[in-house]
Amino acid sequence: MTKTEKTQEKPSLIRSAGTISIAVMFSRILGVVRDSVLAYLLPAKTGLDAFYAAFRIPNLLRDMFAESVLSNAFVPTFIEAETKSGKDSAWRLANLVFNITTIILLVITVIGIIFTPQIVDLVFMGKGFDTPLPEDSSFGFSNKRNLTIYLTRVMFPFLILVSLSAIAMGLLNSKRHFAIPALAPSFFNIGSVIVGVIGYYTFPKLGQHPSVGMAVGVLAGGLLQFLVQTPSMYKIGFRYKPIISFSDLYLRQIFRLIGPAVLSSAIVEISVLINSFYASHGEGWLTWLTLSFRIMYFPIGALGVAISTAALPTLSDATSQNDLDKYRSTMAHALKLMFILAIPASAGLMALSQPIIALLFERGEFTRYDTIQAGGALFCYAFGLCGYSGVKVATSGFYALKDMRTPAIISIFTITINVISNYILIFRFGFDHRSLAISTAFTITLNFLLTLGLLWRRVRNFGLASTISVLLKSLISSAFMGFLAYLTFKYSLGFFGNTISLIISMIVAIIILCFAYWLLKVKEFNQIINAIITRIKR
Repeated sequence: MTKTEKTQEKPSLIRSAGTISIAVMFSRILGVVRDSVLAYLLPAKTGLDAFYAAFRIPNLLRDMFAESVLSNAFVPTFIEAETKSGKDSAWRLANLVFNITTIILLVITVIGIIFTPQIVDLVFMGKGFDTPLPEDSSFGFSNKRNLTIYLTRVMFPFLILVSLSAIAMGLLNSKRHFAIPALAPSFFNIGSVIVGVIGYYTFPKLGQHPSVGMAVGVLAGGLLQFLVQTPSMYKIGFRYKPIISFSDLYLRQIFRLIGPAVLSSAIVEISVLINSFYASHGEGWLTWLTLSFRIMYFPIGALGVAISTAALPTLSDATSQNDLDKYRSTMAHALKLMFILAIPASAGLMALSQPIIALLFERGEFTRYDTIQAGGALFCYAFGLCGYSGVKVATSGFYALKDMRTPAIISIFTITINVISNYILIFRFGFDHRSLAISTAFTITLNFLLTLGLLWRRVRNFGLASTISVLLKSLISSAFMGFLAYLTFKYSLGFFGNTISLIISMIVAIIILCFAYWLLKVKEFNQIINAIITRIKR
C-alpha cells in the first residue's frame, strides 16, 4: 500500500463513519423520544419494567443471531465470495443466508413463544417481578411477571422482522451503502411510537393492558425498518430467489464462524441481560438501568458502531488482498478516531448525567426520584464508554481476519467475571443497581484491553506509539472538559434552570474540547473538522 493510498484511505473512513454516525445519532434521538413516551405513559415500577423485560428477550436474540451473522460473519464472507468467485456466487450466498436465517429464526420464535414462562422465570426471577399490579389497571394480570410473559409472546415475532432488516443491512454495508441501513432503525422508532401510542389508547377499550398496544407498535416498527431498505437492496442488484442449499462453500464458512461470532459480538447485550437478571431483584432497577444505557447507546452507536461498521469492509478487503499495510493503517486510524470521540463523550456523560436524564425523561410517571436513580446508573455506565466503543472497533479487526474464536474466548472470560462480580456486589454486599452498571463498565473495558492486546500480538505495528499518544491527549483534554462542564452547569442552574444550563454546559464543553485538541495538536481531530467543512461546502 503506497503512502498516497494510505492518505486517501483515512478521509474515506472518516466520511463513511461520519455518514453512519449522523444516521445513527438521528435514530438514537428517536429512540430516546420513544423511551420518553414510554416513561411518560407507563409507571416505572410496574408497566414499564414489564415492557422492557419483555422486549429485552427477543432483542437480545436479534443481537446474538442476526447481527452477529450479518455484521461479523456475513460481510467478510460476502466480500470474499464476490472477489474470488464473482457476483453470481455472492448473490447466491446472499439468498441462501436470507432464506436459511429466516427459517431458523422462525423456529426459534415459535419455540420462544411456547416456552416464554420458563424463559421469563429464568431471566427475571427476582422478587421485584412479583410486584402486584394496581387492581384498577391490571386488566386480568395479577403481577408484573404475568404481564411480562404476555408482552414477551406478543413481541417475539419482532426477532424475525428485525432479522430481515439485518440481512438488508449486511448486504448494503458490503456494497459500501451505509446511510440507508444506518437510518433504518429510525423508521423502527417512528413506527413503534405512532402505532404504539395509538394502541396505548385503543387496546384498553378492547380489554387489553395499554402496554400491549405499545408491544404491537414494536412489531409495526420492525416491519417498517425492513421495508425501507428494500428499494436500496434492489438498486445494488439483489434479486430474491427462494433457494435452499447447504452445500455452498461460503455458506459453510459462515456456519463455521457463526458460533464464536454470537458470543463475541453480543458481549454488550449479554452483559445487559445479566444485569437484567440481577435488576429484577429491585423495584424500578430495570427501568433505571435500561434508560441510562439507552443514553449510553448514543455515543456507542455514533462512535463505536459507526467506526467499526465503516472499517470492516475496508479491513476485509485488505485481508482478501493480503495487504497487511492497508489493514494496519485502517485499524490504527479507527482506534484513534474512537479515542478522540469516545473519551470526551464519557467525561461529558459523567459530568452531566442527572441533568441529561431529567431533560429527557422527568415527566409524567417518571419522578425526580427516578431521575436521581437513573442518573447514578448513567454515571457508572459512562466509565465504560470507551470500552464499549473500543470492543466494537477491535473485534472488527478479528472478524476481517475471519477469526471469531479469539474474541469469543475473551467474551466468555469477561462475562464470567461480570456474573461473579454482580453476584458479590448485590447478594454479598447489598449494593444497589449502580453497582451493576459499574461492574459492567469494568468488564467491558477489560474485554477491550484483552482484545486489543491479542490483536496487536497477531498483526503488530498498527501505530502503537501514535495511538497511545492520541489516547493520553484525549484523556487530558476530556478530564479538563468534563470538570469545567460540571462547574458551568452547577453555577448556571440557579439562573437559567435545567434545560438552558445543560445547553450552556454542552456548548462550553465543545469549545473547551476543540481548544484542547488544537493546543495538543491532535491531527485526527483536524481531519474530522476538515471532513465536516468539506461536507458543508457541498
